[in-house]
Amino acid sequence: MTAAVRPPRAGDQRARGRALVVLLALLTATVAAVVLAGPATAAPTAPTAPTAPTAPEVGGAVDISIGNGSPSSSITLILAITVLSVAPSVLLLATSFTKIIVVLGLTRNALGMATSPPNQVLTGIALFLTLFVMGPVFSDINEVAVQPYMDGAMSVSQAYDAGVVPLREFLLDNTREDELKLMIGLSGEQAPADATQVSMTTLIPAFVLSELKSAFIIGLVIFIPFLVLDMLVSAALMALGMMMVPPTIVSLPFKLLLFVVVDGWALITTALVGSYGGAG
Repeated sequence: MTAAVRPPRAGDQRARGRALVVLLALLTATVAAVVLAGPATAAPTAPTAPTAPTAPEVGGAVDISIGNGSPSSSITLILAITVLSVAPSVLLLATSFTKIIVVLGLTRNALGMATSPPNQVLTGIALFLTLFVMGPVFSDINEVAVQPYMDGAMSVSQAYDAGVVPLREFLLDNTREDELKLMIGLSGEQAPADATQVSMTTLIPAFVLSELKSAFIIGLVIFIPFLVLDMLVSAALMALGMMMVPPTIVSLPFKLLLFVVVDGWALITTALVGSYGGAG
């Protein structure tokens, strides 16, 4: 047998309807209270006035000194690396190195020996002779420019202006007037009233040309005795009928003997140093 389903009573339905209406009313009142209240916020504050921008300093110098005013070690290291990077060019173009190495090379060729003395030996001799000749100039540059800058008494530009004066005097004293006029004409600049006003970019090429000309003149004087000796040996071999024997092989011992007897290295060194007015 199945149990009979009892139909819901009318009183129960009314009670449920009233409870639902009360619940909906409570929810509506709660939502309305939240919306009307809004989120809790702090009271607004008055905006602050913006600060005026500061004007940048114009023309201020960068200070690279520390302690008692001397340049810092990092700046000194940077300057030293810069000097070392341009030192080979300065050594070749603004010192006596060019003339000395050319004369020594011509002397080796005049003797007829292609590899003796070696290039390293000739370069070393030329380097130390250059230091000997340029010693007074380097001392003046160190005294008037390098040491005052290291002590903080000069700026970089002031040290350059002071240090270039001894070097300019050396270049002018050893530059031929013809080469100087040539470079001034090629540069297109107006010839200055005083030679000391010539720019370094014009003076250095003129000095190099003068050095090459002087080196070739000295080399010609060195070549003449060895050339005469070669001609005498060649004539002697032809007279003896020994035309198959190379004259250079026979003349080389006589060249070395002549060079040693006249003390050739001393003569060449004296001529090179004396061409700079006995510098050093």
